[in-house]
Amino acid sequence: MKFWLKIHKAVQNSSEEVVVAACDEELLGKEFGNFKISENFFKGKLVEAGDLKECLEEATIANLVGENIVNWAVKEGAIKLSDVKKVNGISNAQIFSIH
Repeated sequence: MKFWLKIHKAVQNSSEEVVVAACDEELLGKEFGNFKISENFFKGKLVEAGDLKECLEEATIANLVGENIVNWAVKEGAIKLSDVKKVNGISNAQIFSIH
């Protein structure tokens, strides 16, 4: 199982935000109604699940899209199954870390 991973960094109100965007490999660039898995936002590098764990630990915000990545995040305890939403049939979850 591989995932597209892109890390965005931004300074907001004198604090750095680390946004992790990750999606299932096969979803990149696809559109599901008004829900698009944008290459601009998600296409960074193609990684294995193990590479995601450290990135999620450093993230202040994470956006996960796809059945495989969301199921992996639930299994790893990064999110709860009750926090998973479906948009046009595609599983997605967002994680916010408030410091």
